[in-house]
Amino acid sequence: MKNIAIVTGAGGGFGKELTKLLLKENDIDEIWAIGRNEEKLARLKDELGDKINPLPLDLSHRESYSKIAERLKEEPTRVAYLINNAGYAKFCSYSDVDVDGTLNMIDLNVCAVVALCLACIPHMDKGCRIMNVSSLSSFFPLPYLNTYASTKVFVRNYTRALNVELRDKGITATAVCPGWMSTELYDRAKIGAKKEANNYFGMKHPADVAKKAFKDTKKGKAFSTYGIYVKSIHLLSKLLPKRLLMRFWMMQQKIK
Repeated sequence: MKNIAIVTGAGGGFGKELTKLLLKENDIDEIWAIGRNEEKLARLKDELGDKINPLPLDLSHRESYSKIAERLKEEPTRVAYLINNAGYAKFCSYSDVDVDGTLNMIDLNVCAVVALCLACIPHMDKGCRIMNVSSLSSFFPLPYLNTYASTKVFVRNYTRALNVELRDKGITATAVCPGWMSTELYDRAKIGAKKEANNYFGMKHPADVAKKAFKDTKKGKAFSTYGIYVKSIHLLSKLLPKRLLMRFWMMQQKIK
């Protein structure tokens, strides 16, 4: 039986760093690297070697889910790791993105996560791991990052509950909540809106965050954060009213 790992959003940034860490796992025969950009995935394979199996798919389109599910059924396959990392944001007001763009974000950030979990769990057994990438933005409501932040609330809560549901199978699900990371997410997120996030306090390199996230996932932890800033915001989100936290966010981003 082939022992594989699946990483979405593998072409760069956080996903690429996690893929590098998976290559160090001796029991992984193959890594399915999923992403929209075929050229990036080809470069990833050239850089990291033959264990990389590039799958150029746009997970904001629902037909992609069935392609992955069908491929898993083609031969005996054990999914040792599923890493749902693909996602994107828009730094703007609700009115700056049309309905299709907003629903596209929800499909990628939410629906793809659930669909891949449902497709992969039948091919998992004791010791297999799921990592779903949520965000610091899931800790409280974020005006002008509203839809993205709301999708990440879903991912965090879904993963925490799924971890309990999978306990009898010996499978763990870890919700990873990073803060700002120096990745290409900002290239797509910044659209020149009048009101947008522009203060990326506590920016970290994705390689550093990936090491902690992967370590926590291997340990089977339900929740993973990295850095004092993220941990502090998580604590404050439990202690302070959401109204005050939103006011702090607006002041930090200098949005009036």
